[in-house]
Amino acid sequence: QAELGLNEHHQNEVINYMRFARFKRGLCLKTVDSCFQNLKDSRLVEETFTVDEVTDMLDGLQTVVHSEVESELINTTYTNVLVLRQIFSQAEKWYLKLQTDVSELENRELLEQVAEFEKSECISSNKKPSTDLIKPKLAPLNEGGSELLNKTVASLQEENEKLKTRLKTIETQATAALDEKTKLEKLLKDLQMIQGDQKTNANQDITELENKVAALKCQFEKTLSDSTANQKFLEEDLVTTKHDLLKVRDQLSTAEKELEKKFQQTAAYRNMKEILTKKNEQIKDLRKKLSKYEPDD
Repeated sequence: QAELGLNEHHQNEVINYMRFARFKRGLCLKTVDSCFQNLKDSRLVEETFTVDEVTDMLDGLQTVVHSEVESELINTTYTNVLVLRQIFSQAEKWYLKLQTDVSELENRELLEQVAEFEKSECISSNKKPSTDLIKPKLAPLNEGGSELLNKTVASLQEENEKLKTRLKTIETQATAALDEKTKLEKLLKDLQMIQGDQKTNANQDITELENKVAALKCQFEKTLSDSTANQKFLEEDLVTTKHDLLKVRDQLSTAEKELEKKFQQTAAYRNMKEILTKKNEQIKDLRKKLSKYEPDD
């Protein structure tokens, strides 16, 4: 007996479907035969016919046969869809995804194998009818292929739980990263605001300094243009200031030596030395400012 490469249960299901299809095919052929017989009984009542009459009869017969065959083909297609729906529904209950290869439906070798299977099945069914084919029984859920499906489902559920745990971990990490991003964006905005304020303050300070320099320059130019006597007075004042500065420097030097002797081993000495250093820097700044008032040679 020809085989389809299926187990006994599935092969019996195929046999049942083939019997149903063969029954429907027989009805379709009977319908087509009846169309021809009706034509013979209703139209072929004369011995001679014209070409137009024969053409008219054939056209009418073609229309009827075409309608019957088309209706049967459509019904066969819908029947096949219902069979696939039953199979897919059963598979979905076990979380399976079945696939079909439409290109194999035109494989002549496989079609001949099915034809041979149907022929052998017809021969065997004519010899001895099988009661199992009339009323198939469902296999127990905990035996055979069902046990494998149960194991597969359990494995998939375990994998699903692992993926859920991993997804939860990823979501936690993503939330933490999002919070960190928000904090960094806020810090960046604060820094940009501070930088902007600093630039504004710096621009204001520069403007104020430029204004002061411009005012001093105007005042200095006005002072120089007033009179030569005023300039001479400034020169004498500068000389006097120089002498005063030298005198102060000498006094500071003497004071530094005395303070170094008195406070060399104390903290007050270090503090005083820092003060004197600052005084020296102030004197240097003062000299620089006074040097501006000295006349050029």
